[in-house]
Amino acid sequence: MIIVIEPDSDVPIYEQICNQIMEGIARGQIKPGDSLPSVRVFASDLGVNMHTVNKSYHLLEKKGIITIVPKSGAVISSPQDFNESSFIRLKDEFKPLIAESLVVGMTNQQIQNLVTSIIEDFTKNQK
Repeated sequence: MIIVIEPDSDVPIYEQICNQIMEGIARGQIKPGDSLPSVRVFASDLGVNMHTVNKSYHLLEKKGIITIVPKSGAVISSPQDFNESSFIRLKDEFKPLIAESLVVGMTNQQIQNLVTSIIEDFTKNQK
């Protein structure tokens, strides 16, 4: 999987890294049990500070996406059971995006179609 950093983006680099790793998992390009590069190697490959990659890894670990094993690195976790705390966290993260969508004039159907198209984009090559 290739990570592309956009330095001029409004999205912080650590979030770009997190988002692209999660997209790689969602697309099936990265599988549970796969190891991510060491922080030092990944930072060097991406041309970013080690602390930026470290921040990304810790955020992914907090979300249960990866497991960080000291001196062994970061490993993609197996899919976790969807639970109430995950639901609440994701609902809180979706709220501002849904509010913005409504404010700019999207209908409920357009929002649902958008979500469906994103899901289809992530899963189209997994079949």
